[in-house]
Amino acid sequence: ATYNWTAYLQLAQLLQDAGLEWQVELSFHECGGNVGDIVNIPLPQWVLAVGETNFDIFYRDRWRGYNSEYLSLGVDRQPLFGGRTALELYEGVMRSFVSAFAPYLGGTITQVKVSLGPAGEMRYPSYQLRYGKWRYCGIGEFQCFDKYMLASLEREAEALGQPSWGHPPYNAGHYNSAPCETEFFTQGRTNNFESPYGRFFLTWYSRMLMQHAESMVRTARRVFSASGVGIAVKVAGVHWWYADMSHAAELTAGYYNTNGHDAYLELAKLFSLIDVALDFTCLEMTNLQEDYCGSKPEDIVYQALKGSKFYGVPFAGENALDLCMPECTPSKFDQIHRVASSFGGTALSRFTFLRMKRGLLDDDHNWKVFATFVARMLALGPPERPHNKH
Repeated sequence: ATYNWTAYLQLAQLLQDAGLEWQVELSFHECGGNVGDIVNIPLPQWVLAVGETNFDIFYRDRWRGYNSEYLSLGVDRQPLFGGRTALELYEGVMRSFVSAFAPYLGGTITQVKVSLGPAGEMRYPSYQLRYGKWRYCGIGEFQCFDKYMLASLEREAEALGQPSWGHPPYNAGHYNSAPCETEFFTQGRTNNFESPYGRFFLTWYSRMLMQHAESMVRTARRVFSASGVGIAVKVAGVHWWYADMSHAAELTAGYYNTNGHDAYLELAKLFSLIDVALDFTCLEMTNLQEDYCGSKPEDIVYQALKGSKFYGVPFAGENALDLCMPECTPSKFDQIHRVASSFGGTALSRFTFLRMKRGLLDDDHNWKVFATFVARMLALGPPERPHNKH
């Protein structure tokens, strides 16, 4: 395949001339339809064309609806794209990028973030804003009803000697359910998340996502091995229903954070083994701002941060929502600084601000708030170099 990097090469040169660093995101996902998106950039037409005759290259819900934001991890090793697998497609983009940007790698370009799912996040598209399927704070839906993932689940159940378990839950409600409105996410119910079947399914569902992440990162590590750039992965802060025993919204997104499992500690362990930084969202949010939906954004941020610290994984962060719409909110910047100040001021390896807009640059009040925030963050100094605990 041939890729046109002209505009990005021009940007790289501008950044180099200005003495700035660039964190590149290789976006294998659609842009559009998520919070803050103001443009629509779908997957390439030659990829979508395959989906016109085979919807199962995309994630599907139990209603057989499909989501074309990102290819299902079920096709990672299926040669459906002109004889190539999805992993081979991703690798082709990476190799083209390395070839085109060789003069900037390790200098201007210091880190590459690898897209692993919708919105570039390592998750399933369980909460879909597009087409009005989901609204905050629904639990979302499991996304494993394409034929490739169903076949994997069936094989897993048969290998365990439990062929009757070879199907996703059919009692898990719908996109906008609350946990208590479902059988699967309610304690004491038959075949719920705590049952032997529920534990089996959730283990498989989360492991498939982790295997996809490992395959992608190992591919990136191989391609960028001599470039001197770091690799990062973005993990979503699914903070609603965190206070519920089931952690339902996290489960449908692929984070197994109940039944004695610490999803973010397990992710940090994997990331330490494959040498990748963890980039987490919703750093600007506090527990106090929510009094419904079991939302605990501070708790989930600190759980992920502690897991990363335990395994010596670089922990980066970003805000989830616009902080200056239309006027900057100083308390949100204060919360980000509070997180960054933890662990003796060494909590964050990087922070990504979303987003630079005219309303920020042209408004004196907004610019003053932002400039003060940047100065406070810089005053913390560089983070200590992590030491991986493999």
